[in-house]
Amino acid sequence: GYAVGFDMTRRDLQNDMKKQGRPWCIGKAFEQSGPIGPITPAADAGDIENAEIWLQVNGTDRQRSNVSKLIWNIAETIEHLSAAWDLQPGDLIYSGTPEGVAAVVAGDTLEGGVAGLVPLKLKIA
Repeated sequence: GYAVGFDMTRRDLQNDMKKQGRPWCIGKAFEQSGPIGPITPAADAGDIENAEIWLQVNGTDRQRSNVSKLIWNIAETIEHLSAAWDLQPGDLIYSGTPEGVAAVVAGDTLEGGVAGLVPLKLKIA
């Protein structure tokens, strides 16, 4: 199945680790760093390979693109990841993001979506 999720980054932690020449995974793997919406069965998701993908911050478009513009399509992504890891039911794969990445701050409201899926909306605490 498919769902809308936000792959959040703590740039402060990421940049600090980079300056120290250390792995910066701490900036990607923090509490509540990967919120995800309801999972839609693949059969109900429509033409996901050509779906519009978008993010609004405080009601203003921040990112808008199409899944067809991903570096690897969905099948290729699964193929490449399967070569490195034993993927199991329930594993989550986040696809990446279109141009327009920028910082969010406490109080910001994020709403994102992929055509055919339930949008995800949250407020940054």
